[in-house]
Amino acid sequence: APGTVGTLWAWASFLVLDQWLNQLDWAWVLAAGLVVGLWAGTHAARQLCRADPGVVVWDEVIAFWLVLLLVMPADVFTQALAFGLFRYFDAVKPGPVGWADRLCKPRAGEIGWLQGFGILFDDLVAAGCTLLALALGHTVLQQF
Repeated sequence: APGTVGTLWAWASFLVLDQWLNQLDWAWVLAAGLVVGLWAGTHAARQLCRADPGVVVWDEVIAFWLVLLLVMPADVFTQALAFGLFRYFDAVKPGPVGWADRLCKPRAGEIGWLQGFGILFDDLVAAGCTLLALALGHTVLQQF
């Protein structure tokens, strides 16, 4: 699936780039990436006549970079758990992720800038759910 490949690429590229980028650099990269994603997502949705084209994986990249930025430094197990949780939330779209995904769906024939936002938004909500699940898991494990 394209989303899984995009998330794997995000993971690998984060590990490479993180050697040279500090937290502030990452903040700028993510901010610029969101702007590029808004434009590119809108453009792709219009060109492909689809609200959230599956071939667009920049949303997974930005969202998973955010997850990794907030959990690192972490061991490989925690990184893999973050990957699995993020893919679950992004693919299955339970609860708030499903709400975020439905929020920006266009009416028939109306694809505009809102779709660029929507392409990113559900993945950012999936990232938030991933971070929440990791934090809850960490808190529970600390009790033992």
